Amino acid sequence: MTVRHLPSTTTMQCFEAAARHMSFTRAAEELSLTQSAISKQVAQLEDYLQHKLFRRVRRTLVLTPEGSLYLSEVRKILAQIEMSANTIMTYSGHSEVLRVATLPTFGSRWLTAHLPAFFEAHPRISLSITDRVQAFDLEQEDIDVAFFHGHGRWPNLECHKLFDEEVVAVGAPGYLARQAPSCAADLADRRLLHLSTRPDAWHRWFADQGVSTDRSYHGTRFETFQMLIRTVMAGGGLALVPRFLVDDELDAGRLRLAWPHGLRSPDAYYLVYPEPLGELAKVRHFVTHVLACAEAGPRPS
Repeated sequence: MTVRHLPSTTTMQCFEAAARHMSFTRAAEELSLTQSAISKQVAQLEDYLQHKLFRRVRRTLVLTPEGSLYLSEVRKILAQIEMSANTIMTYSGHSEVLRVATLPTFGSRWLTAHLPAFFEAHPRISLSITDRVQAFDLEQEDIDVAFFHGHGRWPNLECHKLFDEEVVAVGAPGYLARQAPSCAADLADRRLLHLSTRPDAWHRWFADQGVSTDRSYHGTRFETFQMLIRTVMAGGGLALVPRFLVDDELDAGRLRLAWPHGLRSPDAYYLVYPEPLGELAKVRHFVTHVLACAEAGPRPS
């Protein structure tokens, strides 16, 4: 195996602290080192990288373009090291960690409602939950199970369908009261908001009712349904959202249907995991729990 001479963690810490404070002296105070030690570590790093990371402008320390680029990478590396250390320090032989990835709004509005029962039933399994907007490679990112929205056919993944989706057009009561639509086509003249991962949603909703408009792709785009729903509730316009995500708002009157038509999506929500992990007890327990919750329907009980 080839020996790689990489910058040490101490060297990267010295550089990060100096860049954050823009001062070798203050970095030295923070790390309980001398100013010359910080200077020496940074100089060694610059020699290794063959690029200057700092320069002085009128006795003030500033990052070079190369320094700014390297700083962002170093912060990621140090954050990962800290996370890995915390994982090991909190590890217990009597517990297991299940790594779960979920669609952000699905996670906050559906999954979280069903987690307490899982915690009670399986106290020795801890969950590490992260958000993902789009499908990704679970094995490459070291994720055990994930929630996807789509066609249900992903290579090398075991896919369990949870439920279908009905998409509805919603708006704030005050916004709709200003210009109440008399037909679906009237909505094309309103401010239409979009989810960035579903750019053709309005086009399909109008087409499903035989409405042709050149405005269905126009408007502001949001990365998550959560941001989209919040903007609509504030009176920012109209949006197409899965009905189960806004059932509470519709019941409470914080949102209203802009038009009664619901579009049945060709896609659905799935629980997926790499095929080899299906034999792990922690995966089996989580899958069994989620499927039992999904049998009751998309609306949290």
